[in-house]
Amino acid sequence: MEVSTWKSGMKMDVNAPMCPSRGVLEHVTSRWGVLILIALRERSYRFSELRRHVGGVSEKMLAQTLQTLERDGIVHREAQPVIPPRVDYSLTELGEEAADQVLALARWTEKRTEAVLKNREKHDEARA
Repeated sequence: MEVSTWKSGMKMDVNAPMCPSRGVLEHVTSRWGVLILIALRERSYRFSELRRHVGGVSEKMLAQTLQTLERDGIVHREAQPVIPPRVDYSLTELGEEAADQVLALARWTEKRTEAVLKNREKHDEARA
């Protein structure tokens, strides 16, 4: 199925090469997408607060990822009409669902990384 031929109500299949669900999956499971969703699950953030909270993200990548997630209806951007300008980011209902899913994966990753690192070491030693 090509993205341009997708119609509302059609079955999604992430294994199909042109399924639009692949793009959504990419957005919510990208490195920065996951970390932004987890942060916004806690509370809303201003841009600069979010950048500090999500360690290592550049201003450009944070802006791009937020724009993408906003376009997908996962993140809500609220500009306050004050001086200096204030913009807050929060999750939509759809974003909360996605954040719950990626949080589970992130917690599993934290819990099982030690086992993965040991497996890597064993694998590398066997190949050496």
